[in-house]
Amino acid sequence: MTKIKELMKPRLLTGDTPTGRLHLGHWVGSVENRVLLQDDYDCYFLIANIHAFTTRADRPEEIHQSVVDILLDYLAVGIDPKRSTIFLQSEVSALSDLTYFFSMLIPFPRLMRNPTIKDEIRDKGLGDNYSFGFLLYPVGQVADILAFRPQIVPVGEDQIPHLEMTREVARRFNQLYCGVDSHAEDQDHLALGGLFPVVEVKLGRSRRLVGIGQPNAEGNLLKMSKSLNNAIFLSDDPDTIAKKIKSMYTDPKRLKATDKGSVENNPLWIFHEAFNPDQAWVTEAEQRYREGTIGDVECKKRLIEVLVDLIEPIRQRRLVYENNLDQVLAILREGTAKANDVASATAKLAKAAMKQLYF
Repeated sequence: MTKIKELMKPRLLTGDTPTGRLHLGHWVGSVENRVLLQDDYDCYFLIANIHAFTTRADRPEEIHQSVVDILLDYLAVGIDPKRSTIFLQSEVSALSDLTYFFSMLIPFPRLMRNPTIKDEIRDKGLGDNYSFGFLLYPVGQVADILAFRPQIVPVGEDQIPHLEMTREVARRFNQLYCGVDSHAEDQDHLALGGLFPVVEVKLGRSRRLVGIGQPNAEGNLLKMSKSLNNAIFLSDDPDTIAKKIKSMYTDPKRLKATDKGSVENNPLWIFHEAFNPDQAWVTEAEQRYREGTIGDVECKKRLIEVLVDLIEPIRQRRLVYENNLDQVLAILREGTAKANDVASATAKLAKAAMKQLYF
């Protein structure tokens, strides 16, 4: 009965490129949703280690460690291997086949219009010094998703351009190889004989969490990122959290506690609004902050308590898993075997639709 119930669930697919441990930006952007949706969806969570090579091919040891870190974080936050499938990208060979086929359906100019590609080239200072693999990874993301034919994909706001490309490829494939009419509604593609669903995007409750550091030269707050050294990780201990929050950027015009302050574009209050369960306190304190009757120190102290309450149980579970790495890797191995079966079946159906199934 349980297996039948699982088969009836709509499927969900999302994942992370292993560039380090998960942080609070990941939590509100997507990870929190993943934990909450496990009972309602047949969940597949990808650790995209091949994509990590697009910018760190010279650091394979770092990628290896990041894979382990992401896996530990998944389990620590509450991804349950009995309800969800965690798998490793490089061990699912069908993804490479589908990446190559899908690359024929995406014009190069369309790829270069992807704003996420442009942002990464700019933010990482790549100039013209990037590999072909860097340009190929959005196509690989399309394959990662469509190989599992999910109904929804929980992501952060910065991944929306990749999801739109995925939707375009699904439509194009269904029209070209499955005979779906070009005027068909997205939700009708499967009923009309299409192989791939035109996936739906599910955003987290906070689309783009800012980091704890200072704005850029234009005065814009930067999103939370390990590479920008402005992140609070889901594995940080209480002392580390306290140290980071105490150094957090707030209102630079507020020189003393009795000065009137601004809560707009102020990371201190963005974090309180995102994480503090006592929103009545937040509303009152924000008003007092504007009036200059409450100081940064008191507000930061409250935020430290809130974040420690959230993160410390996750950190403690992570420590338990760290001491059982053989069990943790066995979970990844079992999940990858299951993912291989699903992706291989999809690749076979795709080849059949493309008249390239010979054996």
